[in-house]
Amino acid sequence: MPSNEPRGPRQIYKAFLWSMSGLRLSWRFEASFRLEVYLFMIFFPLGLWLGHGAIEKALLCGSLFLVLSAEVMNSAIEAVVDKASPEFNELAGRAKDMGSAAVFLLMLNFMLTWVLILGQRWL
Repeated sequence: MPSNEPRGPRQIYKAFLWSMSGLRLSWRFEASFRLEVYLFMIFFPLGLWLGHGAIEKALLCGSLFLVLSAEVMNSAIEAVVDKASPEFNELAGRAKDMGSAAVFLLMLNFMLTWVLILGQRWL
């Protein structure tokens, strides 16, 4: 589809279907994504329950979406790298390690957000 075509309901619906396909593939092929979804299912309701006000709830729950998003992007990077360079390549390894680092940093963000928001109440 040329990029200058207007985005109407049909194109938005197609983009939604592609996104759902990406989530299904992430679930099917990525154990890390499945684990993070399980954690999401525990921590998201906790974030809604423990957060005081909309901003705290958004920060607690939003930090979970960031981890899932990074995991999906990391999996996409790994798939492309594996397709383009099935044999060992230093740059391919660097790309995969950097994608993993992005997930790690957002997990640190998740933990820091929860500690800063909830820790002040309990300490």
